[in-house]
Amino acid sequence: MSRTLRNIKLGLDESLEEHLAWLAPDHGDFRILRQSVDARTRHSPHFVYSVEVFDKGETAERPRIDVEPVAFSGLPVVILGAGPAGMFAALRLGERGIPTILLEQGSETSKRVRAITKFWRTGELDPVNNVGFGEGGAGLFSDGKLITRIKSEHIPYVMQRLVQFGAPAEIEYLSNPHVGSDRIRRVIPKLRERLRELGCQIRFDSKVEEVLTRDKRITGVRLASSGGATGEDGEIIPCERLVLACGHSSEDMFKHLHELGVFMEGKSFALGLRIEHPQSYINQVQFREHAEHPLLGAANYKLAYHDKEDDKGVYSFCMCPGGYVLSSATGPGGVVANGMSNFNRNSRFANAAIVVSVNHQESFGDDLFGGLKFRQHIEAEGLRLVQEAGGTRELPAQRLVDFLDERSGPVVDTSCPSGVVPARLDSLFSADFRKHFHDGLKKFDREMNGFISDSALLHGVESRTSCPVRITRDANTFQSLSHQGLYPAGEGAGYAGGITSAACDGIRIAEAIVSEVSANAFMVAKI
Repeated sequence: MSRTLRNIKLGLDESLEEHLAWLAPDHGDFRILRQSVDARTRHSPHFVYSVEVFDKGETAERPRIDVEPVAFSGLPVVILGAGPAGMFAALRLGERGIPTILLEQGSETSKRVRAITKFWRTGELDPVNNVGFGEGGAGLFSDGKLITRIKSEHIPYVMQRLVQFGAPAEIEYLSNPHVGSDRIRRVIPKLRERLRELGCQIRFDSKVEEVLTRDKRITGVRLASSGGATGEDGEIIPCERLVLACGHSSEDMFKHLHELGVFMEGKSFALGLRIEHPQSYINQVQFREHAEHPLLGAANYKLAYHDKEDDKGVYSFCMCPGGYVLSSATGPGGVVANGMSNFNRNSRFANAAIVVSVNHQESFGDDLFGGLKFRQHIEAEGLRLVQEAGGTRELPAQRLVDFLDERSGPVVDTSCPSGVVPARLDSLFSADFRKHFHDGLKKFDREMNGFISDSALLHGVESRTSCPVRITRDANTFQSLSHQGLYPAGEGAGYAGGITSAACDGIRIAEAIVSEVSANAFMVAKI
């Protein structure tokens, strides 16, 4: 027998084992269900635990989550994209006994990392191996953050499988779990090995040039011909089911689907800049006199402001304690900023996106690709600022105080591996956008005194928070509203926003396919 003890509050130097001996004197083993840090009370940050305690002689091992295979006959399911949604859809389908072919236009992790490092060093961008494309998707360079606001029965499965492939065991119980960009690059190849053991055919450097249909049904995909150039000799892979997990930056695929008549909608999103502070400042504000306590590590924050009159939100996103600001463009025509942390979060800097919500209907009306075009415009203008400053591979940057005063000025130290050049980032945005950005920052400064300071540096542009379009699907079958056999999945389809939510969405798609396969088998047996 076991029982759960919740809301156990411990000081930074108190022992959980000793506290459990007092709360449950006769217990045997125990298992941490959840651990968080509560720093809301001034001068007394503390840990909060939920713990399952067992009787003596019982094991505290987490029960393994297994799934049952189903009978299947037919063409393999084709999955487009090896990000979290695509890889976890392939994993779940493989465990269910359903064959899959996973197609990724970029390369496997080690080759992809070399291409990205070269881009940061020289400015030479590989259009299919960058921070957005390649094995692992954008999540490979985003701290491996597993924080999510969704409620899903599949979250424990995702965490357990990641631990199985080498992620730290603590992600199963921490309130703010992360793997770290350095460690997740070792986790993803092990996931790849498991997929191959399950019979998944994984094909890297395989760009899908065309989705093939007949009478609004999926019939296959055509790959780009050798060398990546478009050609009629591209290989055709037949399929009846296509999981579309192409990621939020696959603009060419979105346009191709639109030309095919696939039902899509414009989606609201958010856009802004990435801010960087010294990590020591964030620690001091959040933990005060306990800022250097070894058990607390690098502090994070989450900030939000809502203008009720204009119904505009300004908020922090993808906060990276002890992290790095990254140049993350996926094409040659613009600049994109993103952030990441390694597992130990030991950089001298902390960064986060500060973004303003963009309402699609209000801003673009019936223009399906209005958000995409706006994103492209802002990224191109950011590149123009870099080039005008004499830069090539750098990000445009501006001190926060200079942004607020709309003036030029020098930059301060940054973590960005490709470097920065001084630029008037305030010139990128409309007066209305700047007003909301200013109002949000002033509120953040009231909550975290010193948030607005000479040491705060803005980087441009934070434009890939989510996809500006949605490939709309049926709520029950998860298939496209217009094309049978097309399963839009993950961030690129507009149904996720991070590693965990994308992985869970891939699993939901897999289970929808399992339900369809089982229903078809039942009907055949009945006949």
